[in-house]
Amino acid sequence: MSLTLFSNRNFVLYLALRVFLSLSVTSLAVAVGWHIYEATGNPIDLAYIGLTQIVPIWALFLVSGWVVDNVARRRVLQVTIVAQMSVYIGLAWMLRDGVQDVGWIYILLLINSCARAFVGPSIQSILPGLIDKSELSQAVSVASTVWTAATTVGPFVAGYLLHWFDVKVYWVIASLMLFAFVAVTLLKEPAMVKKAQRKWRDVVQGIIFVWGNPLVFPAMAIDLFAIMMGSVMVLLPIYAMDILQVGPEGLGYMRAMPALGSVFAGLLISRFGHGPHSGRALFLALAVFTLSVVMFGLSEIYWLSLIALFVYGASDMVSVVLRTSIIHLATPDELRGRVNAVNSLFIASSNELGDLRGGAAAAWLGVVPAVLTGAVCTGAVGLVAWWRSKDLRRLQSADEI
Repeated sequence: MSLTLFSNRNFVLYLALRVFLSLSVTSLAVAVGWHIYEATGNPIDLAYIGLTQIVPIWALFLVSGWVVDNVARRRVLQVTIVAQMSVYIGLAWMLRDGVQDVGWIYILLLINSCARAFVGPSIQSILPGLIDKSELSQAVSVASTVWTAATTVGPFVAGYLLHWFDVKVYWVIASLMLFAFVAVTLLKEPAMVKKAQRKWRDVVQGIIFVWGNPLVFPAMAIDLFAIMMGSVMVLLPIYAMDILQVGPEGLGYMRAMPALGSVFAGLLISRFGHGPHSGRALFLALAVFTLSVVMFGLSEIYWLSLIALFVYGASDMVSVVLRTSIIHLATPDELRGRVNAVNSLFIASSNELGDLRGGAAAAWLGVVPAVLTGAVCTGAVGLVAWWRSKDLRRLQSADEI
């Protein structure tokens, strides 16, 4: 791992920003889910929480991308962080005597998600301007690893915070956002190369660029369809209870293994790089991901399932680093916001649709056939992408784009 990255003050502040944002987002998800389900006892109310997360990203991705390319990205982050912090303070005040009306909670969560629709494109677009181009792939690996680690730690931290503070936990989450605000305020963002225009074509230029670029569109599409078809995360409780019979403690370890695999792979890439054949490495990672899904789907041995989930997370991290590096390096600075807004839409859709696909397939086919069918579809995605995406397949190094 290059020490020059950590001697870069702006990059260190960027990592701190991502840590505080990740901890606040994951802590909020755990806390609000707990309090709503505790109050209503209705699982459908948890589904509504997920709906408040995805709808604003779909509704605002064109606007958010244009704003990120037209307004200083640090300023966008400052405003959205203040908006999120205000939501957390509103939740703390509203829930001071417990949950009285879940409807108002959903409204606040919707406002929070509208702000987050701008955070994703902003935080992805600001990174390339903080470091040298030669270190971008390594910086993406480090940032992805730090984000994954924070996302892994977040639910555990949130559990203790809930135990200690109950409804006052939202004050703690608001404090995390205050630290995030300090970190982004101390960042020194380089001047924007060129501002976006206000014509309709300029608003949709991100879509036009993604669709026409022989590297960016295949990279995004692979992520969307591979995760949508191959994700097993929503099915882990069924495996824990009915197949492996390991109980809630075992489920906790199962959920942790993909994140641990991601962190491990991220650290290796940060230290040694991803090799000279980025295109082939991307498709190899997808093949390993597919095999890990098959291994998990067929396993009835707990430790073997844990290994499969570890490989699942590690191979996905390799793919994430390569795809993100390709998108960053192939995208002109003046289009980063709009392109990353499209990328955020793809990422959010792959996760949410992956859970929907997994749950529906399990209900229709049974859990093991659902996993294996998803693996077959993921493998098919890889084969089609290999056949159709010659430029991506032949890419030697992301750093040379």
